[in-house]
Amino acid sequence: MTGLEAHLIPSELAIGEVYLPPLLVAAILGFLLAWLTARLLNRYRISRFFAYPPLVLLALAVLYTVMLATLVIPS
Repeated sequence: MTGLEAHLIPSELAIGEVYLPPLLVAAILGFLLAWLTARLLNRYRISRFFAYPPLVLLALAVLYTVMLATLVIPS
């Protein structure tokens, strides 16, 4: 990794005067996307095929967070 690439990796995100870690932002966005997906699954009655829908919400939140974290925090 060259010196120029090291400056492209975000260490903190600034929202106004508040500094937030990128993983926290990814987790919040991941949970919001999971909540939206669960709402759509409930609206179209697809969630009735799941044995325990709250566990599906948790799994979706983890999946979305990991996907967003790989985009927000590059390796």
